[in-house]
Amino acid sequence: MTEFPWPAGSATGVGSLPGTDVAEAQRLIFGELPDLPHLAELPDRGPGADLIGRGAGFLVDMPVQLYAGRWQVAPRPGRDLRRTADLLERDLDQATERGDGFAGTFKIQAAGPWTLAASLDLPIGGRLLRDPGAVRDVTDSLAEGLRRHVAEVRKRLPRATVLLQMDEPMLPSVVEGRVPTESGLGTYRPVVAADAAAALRTVVQAVGVPVVLHSCAPRVPLSVVRDATATAVALDLALLTELDPLGEAIDAGLGLFAGAAPATGTTASSAEVATTVRTLWRRLGFSDARLAAQVVVTPACGMAGATMPHVRSALGACRDAGRRLSEH
Repeated sequence: MTEFPWPAGSATGVGSLPGTDVAEAQRLIFGELPDLPHLAELPDRGPGADLIGRGAGFLVDMPVQLYAGRWQVAPRPGRDLRRTADLLERDLDQATERGDGFAGTFKIQAAGPWTLAASLDLPIGGRLLRDPGAVRDVTDSLAEGLRRHVAEVRKRLPRATVLLQMDEPMLPSVVEGRVPTESGLGTYRPVVAADAAAALRTVVQAVGVPVVLHSCAPRVPLSVVRDATATAVALDLALLTELDPLGEAIDAGLGLFAGAAPATGTTASSAEVATTVRTLWRRLGFSDARLAAQVVVTPACGMAGATMPHVRSALGACRDAGRRLSEH
């Protein structure tokens, strides 16, 4: 059976949490998710802490800036990029302090190339997605930037195994041709699945660590995820409509980060979360014996919109659900 880079019965968060206190967030993560903690993301702090701003901050020799409330490619680095780098540095400092001596698997997150290409504006207008050359540039730039980021995390947590989560909420829309143009009157042409996988694979191969491809959108193209050579896929289980592609991917050795606890609103007990995961697993036709090793329990998506009491409850439920699943 495939060896996965996380302990059996693990649980983790998707990334984002509410609030602006990164010390509190990182303390919560290491306390509630000791088997697979992650780098906190706090988008409430504003530009540069958001998914696109932070992701674009990893780009090498491809500066960005805020213009009319959107991130766009810039002629030179400016204050927006400095703020982004400063926020990341603070987050890494807190993870370094809290994770001193940590020898397990530590997860970091970053937007993937297709989500950046579909969200960043060209200086002349329109998304990078409209220009295949720009897409290649952002892919190569991100690959190098994330390679450097992984190296920095390894330096700060030298005993840890680093796991990269690549966030691709726009991937289904990119492949299906549903990304709207700037006018809103049309959409960009769909990206061929093989090309979508090739760009993701460029990043996966560059970073040199296992990659989890995350998308809490409907209709995630699992064939693209597999062709990208990702170690695992992270999904919102409530959005699954077709089980066969997921079953085939799992049978081929893909790990599953199962988004089973509501990210906001209603809370769920650890027993309910465990039942949700186990029921899906059995419907896919797999034995319980491989469940705990291949599946990591998570909230359904990021939790920036939740209350802190809900976050504590949800993360605790995921942790205890993972342990329940490891007991068969």
